[in-house]
Amino acid sequence: MTTALTTGSVTVLGLDPGSRVTGYGLVREASGALTLVAAGTIRTESLATSDLAGRLGLIFKGVTRIMREYPPDEAAVENVFGGKSVASALKLGQARGAALAALASGDIPVFAYEPTKVKKSLVGAGRAEKTQVAFMIAQLLGSRQKFAADATDALAVAVCHLNHRRFLRMGGTG
Repeated sequence: MTTALTTGSVTVLGLDPGSRVTGYGLVREASGALTLVAAGTIRTESLATSDLAGRLGLIFKGVTRIMREYPPDEAAVENVFGGKSVASALKLGQARGAALAALASGDIPVFAYEPTKVKKSLVGAGRAEKTQVAFMIAQLLGSRQKFAADATDALAVAVCHLNHRRFLRMGGTG
């Protein structure tokens, strides 16, 4: 497998896990320039509400398919934040676990970021609105394409990770 060390570029798979919709976004950085590779969603809404195991399986298979189609060098995943209820937070954590298991099965290094860190990295404010994040993603990637909110969030996580990597390299610690 070609790596970021041999090509001078790195491709990051960003994930915004959810039990009904998991957003994904792939961004490549080469010589400081960002390029949109792909973005979309893994939808599990068609399954019966009680079939959580089936949904988790679809998330695992979806992330695995994306890794085969667009091999990433690294992955960035949004951390789980407190949900509306304990039950929804548990489901969100399980969806995140299915995505992490798929990444681990592909030997992809995984990095996790808090939603507020992602927003601050892109907009400069940890409590930024989703519309502000979407605007910055479009500007940074030079894209006029409209993405689902979950895909935009996933792209934001990927760009946040690339910003973090760049910061560490500049400081001599990455």
